[in-house]
Amino acid sequence: MSRTTAPKTKKLESMNLTELRARYREAVGEETRSPNKKYLIRRIEESLATKKQRSPSRRAKTAAPSAPPAPAAPAATPAAGTPPAPRRGRFADMSLEELQAKYREVVGRPTGSSDVSYLKWKIREAEAGRINVGPRPEREAKVREDGKRVIPLSFDEDALKALDKAWRDAGLPSRTRFFMRAVHRELTAMGATEAAAHFAPKAEAEE
Repeated sequence: MSRTTAPKTKKLESMNLTELRARYREAVGEETRSPNKKYLIRRIEESLATKKQRSPSRRAKTAAPSAPPAPAAPAATPAAGTPPAPRRGRFADMSLEELQAKYREVVGRPTGSSDVSYLKWKIREAEAGRINVGPRPEREAKVREDGKRVIPLSFDEDALKALDKAWRDAGLPSRTRFFMRAVHRELTAMGATEAAAHFAPKAEAEE
């Protein structure tokens, strides 16, 4: 108990119940019929303390302006001629062509991918031994009952739809017929006339 509170408490303790109730009404702002003197004294002291904290002089002291914060130190700027900090990661400064060369060295086969993230991931996977490296084994062509071989060709779905629409619009009867014509024309343009003869239109007619 503080020195300023003690005299007030003693004064309140010297009051009878009727006087305390009157003091309670004055301090708290409401009537009470409580017969508990200790409770009344405590509530009176709490109310007086709250009013004191809300007084203008108290608020003025509390709201006194504090010293302005010290200005933040300016960020250090690199001196003229200082080289920039290197980017992190061992692949950070590699161009696409360098990454493709690294892929060929580590994975053991060339790639036409231009996806930098994929190339980095594939190189790391190969170095960690989590993927097969080296040339891909050639898949055996399936031999049909008529002796013809079926070779695997893969296309993107959208590309294949566009291709099929093109040969249908041109009036060709099938995708096979389109490939036969295209291969014959390309081989002829290359000067491989002997190979082109296997894909000549007469071979198409016999299909």
